[in-house]
Amino acid sequence: MSLIPNTICLFDVDGTLTKPRNSITPEFKQFLSNLRTKVELGVVGGSDLIKIKEQLGEGCVNDFHYVFAENGLLAFKDGSLLATQSIKKFLGEDKIKQFVNFVLHYIADLDIPIKRGTFVEFRNGMINISPIGRNCSQEERDDFEKFDLKNKIRETMVSVLKEKFADFGLQYSIGGQISFDVFPVGWDKTYCLGHLPEEKYKTIYFFGDKTFKGGNDYEIANDKRITKSFTVTSPVDTQNFLNELFYKN
Repeated sequence: MSLIPNTICLFDVDGTLTKPRNSITPEFKQFLSNLRTKVELGVVGGSDLIKIKEQLGEGCVNDFHYVFAENGLLAFKDGSLLATQSIKKFLGEDKIKQFVNFVLHYIADLDIPIKRGTFVEFRNGMINISPIGRNCSQEERDDFEKFDLKNKIRETMVSVLKEKFADFGLQYSIGGQISFDVFPVGWDKTYCLGHLPEEKYKTIYFFGDKTFKGGNDYEIANDKRITKSFTVTSPVDTQNFLNELFYKN
């Protein structure tokens, strides 16, 4: 059977192909395996490859035409590594050093009740910054969260960094109790679309459960390259949409 030309279905993982933090069911895995002979399939997850494999199976890079871990910073095509990217590669060591030096000096001068360890944590796609330090206890986290809500420690720090490093191409996201993330502009799920040649893929369907504003599927669901996005509530919902698209006579 020949594949439908110039078409691909892209899927979020958690809540779309699996129940949250669960593994894909054997029945749905077989359904997708059958569908793979009809249309190209791709997965885009915010998690790293280890987590995606835990949910979709160790051989998932061979089960889909594309697998995009960390929103596409680690990309596989037909089971082979296609591309890798990291914030270290993006910024370069000189800019990283400038940024980290400034952050550490800023935190050193902060007047907050307590400080612990690990103020800067590198991850592949982002830098996580914690004014109190990630080594604090849960009780200390709770206390800092209350202090921060009142005194806007993180919000003020982000404003300073945005102005100081305006030309670095970074965006900032305050989340959780004690820290905020720093990552390059555009490194949300739309990043994976850069791996799909525009001349080849004229029709791109996206399936995700967090397509609302503020959800991590919002940007890609509303990207101009997406032909149609489907907001799903479960793997069963995803399968129903796929049946409507590809199996309804």
